[in-house]
Amino acid sequence: MNGAKYVILKCMKLIHLGGVMKKIIIIGCPGSGKSTFARSLSAKTGLPVYYLDMIYHKPDRTTVTREEFDEKLSEIINKDQWIIDGNYMRTMSVRIDNADTIFWLDYPVEICLQGIGERFGKPRPDMPWVEVEYDSEFIKFIKEFNTESKPKILSLLNATQGKQIHIFKSRQEQDDFINNI
Repeated sequence: MNGAKYVILKCMKLIHLGGVMKKIIIIGCPGSGKSTFARSLSAKTGLPVYYLDMIYHKPDRTTVTREEFDEKLSEIINKDQWIIDGNYMRTMSVRIDNADTIFWLDYPVEICLQGIGERFGKPRPDMPWVEVEYDSEFIKFIKEFNTESKPKILSLLNATQGKQIHIFKSRQEQDDFINNI
């Protein structure tokens, strides 16, 4: 095992044993597996998970108002412990400021598109409806994620200090992290 990997794995165990991870955000392209990772992390840490998609979307595919969303997010952020799953760029800086740990699932577009396809027809705890077909606007967003959203995320993370930041480049890295807690 190379030195960097050893340090990362050792830190993962220290974080978990020391109880440092109490306020976590998980970000990444849609289809990267944020919600699956959030559930796995919650199972290992006991922290409650909040899905931004469940806060924003209603079962009839309408959305809550900006004020309703912000109020609910504020209630969550003011809790002692949480895992918040979702991007929602407009509120990302607030979540980063209040988190102690950030996970970014930074995967290739192809992996994310595959992840979207794999969830068709399956009920999910992170979405109030079952997706059954591709949405062209959503697919366009995913295909443009690395050119449109990634630079903004990088800028926010580069300006962040005093946080644990974990960037996974593959699902194997994500799985290794969970398995080593």
